Amino acid sequence: MNLMPVPAGIPSPSSDFSSFSLGPLTIHVYALCILAGILAGLWLTSRRWKARGLNTDDVWDIAIWAIPFGIIGGRLYHVISSPDAYFGADGDLALIPQIWRGGLGIWGAVALGAVGAWIGCRRAGIKLSTFADAAAPGLLLAQAVGRWGNWFNQELFGAETDLPWGLEIDADNPNFPADAAPGTLFHPTFLYESLWNLAGVALLLLLDRRFRLRGGRLVWLYVAFYTLGRLWIELLRIDDAEMITLFGVTQRLNVWTSAALLIASLAMFVYLTIKARKGGEGSLYLPGREPAAELPDNKNETEAAKSESASSGRPVRANLAETKTEESHPHRSKDNGPPA
Repeated sequence: MNLMPVPAGIPSPSSDFSSFSLGPLTIHVYALCILAGILAGLWLTSRRWKARGLNTDDVWDIAIWAIPFGIIGGRLYHVISSPDAYFGADGDLALIPQIWRGGLGIWGAVALGAVGAWIGCRRAGIKLSTFADAAAPGLLLAQAVGRWGNWFNQELFGAETDLPWGLEIDADNPNFPADAAPGTLFHPTFLYESLWNLAGVALLLLLDRRFRLRGGRLVWLYVAFYTLGRLWIELLRIDDAEMITLFGVTQRLNVWTSAALLIASLAMFVYLTIKARKGGEGSLYLPGREPAAELPDNKNETEAAKSESASSGRPVRANLAETKTEESHPHRSKDNGPPA
């Protein structure tokens, strides 16, 4: 009996599958992965938004600001953290706007995306912390889906490995290390991060359901969880990156960034937890932007009658009765008596 050969590792899609044409348009699968991630994140955020009793239209109104800001921020962070391809000896500045070729830094996307979300929240009358807490699991879901764009581009993989889930990279791919032999397997860091993020989605949803985390606490837990995973994943990667030396240790910029944000996020979570226990939970809305509670007409009438009664000293029931009598006989006059 002939057995089917078992693949030595995870195959990468051929470069022919990284893009396709629709008439004069070239569609890049990397961009489709990013778009699919955004839509998945918005779907989850909308469900959580509705569960809080908020208007789901606000999610899309805020996203209109947050998404473009996030894409620009992500690209700027990538250019800054990997400058050689753009500003080096063989760099090309024309590559900077070509985001379909890959290269979006998550921390630039989060930072500038938060600015866009703040603008959208101000316009909607919602606190930024309200949106951030609702969107945190959706943001991780978007990252988990978007990471598969790196697989189609055969980029951002890790060091060599002989593990059975090692990633195959075409030897003629520009990202293939010059000193590696054809057929070498590499750590599929895109897959590690995607699975890590999916686990984070489940964890954040569970913790939020159990402890009802509000006031910005859930989004800081998102930062802590993501940076914890990004630390060890980043240490596996071998792609070009800006190297920073701190305390005598030279590491990739994203390693130092992740370590700093991990410490900061844990500190912020503890601070906000102590604050919440002392002062309780605040409103989901900006001050003065809470939805107005409209009273029924009869309740308004009763309240007005009570106010009038308090100033005149007459019973409320009598005031209401007089009002209804006058309304039923609009042509009567107290001075002239009934009509002849």
